[in-house]
Amino acid sequence: MILRYFIKFAYNGKNYFGFQIQPDAISIQETLDKALSLLLKQKIEIVGAGRTDSGVHAKEMYAHFDYDTYLDASYWVKKMNSYLPKDIVIYDFIPVEKESHARFDATSRTYEYYIHTFKDVFNQEGSWYFSKELDIDIMNKACEILFQHIDFECFSKVNTDVHTFNCKVTQAYWIKKGNQLIFTIQADRFLRNMVRAIVGTMVNIGLGKITLSDFNEIILSKNRSKAGFSVPAHGLYLVQVDYPYIKKQ
Repeated sequence: MILRYFIKFAYNGKNYFGFQIQPDAISIQETLDKALSLLLKQKIEIVGAGRTDSGVHAKEMYAHFDYDTYLDASYWVKKMNSYLPKDIVIYDFIPVEKESHARFDATSRTYEYYIHTFKDVFNQEGSWYFSKELDIDIMNKACEILFQHIDFECFSKVNTDVHTFNCKVTQAYWIKKGNQLIFTIQADRFLRNMVRAIVGTMVNIGLGKITLSDFNEIILSKNRSKAGFSVPAHGLYLVQVDYPYIKKQ
């Protein structure tokens, strides 16, 4: 009997060329496939909840795979973590219904982007250092504009293979904690490079380079060249993926 499992895991993306398998570069997916295949003694190919780009991190990520034997979660979590590199951690093995799908069943995904505004020698690889003064109030007003739209082609990488650029943004806001700025955004789905392009465009708003009206017009244009720059990948984290049948602890 074939059983389906979700794995819940996290990773530091610094040393990887994104989640998805690449022909000539190391990825999170390839690393997990190899570890699971070796330890479970059969070929395993996971299907992830999404694809993070090169250098992007995940504090919470899910993937599914099929296996023909019952797996004891506590045992296999320890087994996998003892074998995996130090920048990938497994939290749980979750048995699910055979039709469950890590990508298509996810109802929302949440990202956070971290900026530190004063030099931080202990956080250089997990947050983007940007020392110029930003107007967080107006950046939060820009967040409200996101709720008025569903087509975010202007924030997507060009030549992507998606069939639609529609995303429903349900949360978006900036907060300040000391010298750190944190942007949180939740949606049903995200386009490639979308969060980093939104943050870069909002930084331009915070600097006074573009107005809220400009921001709205950029979204309506559906033109990536009109939006702002993409902020560095190392400040971006996938922090939550939601499913109707998985309870959060």
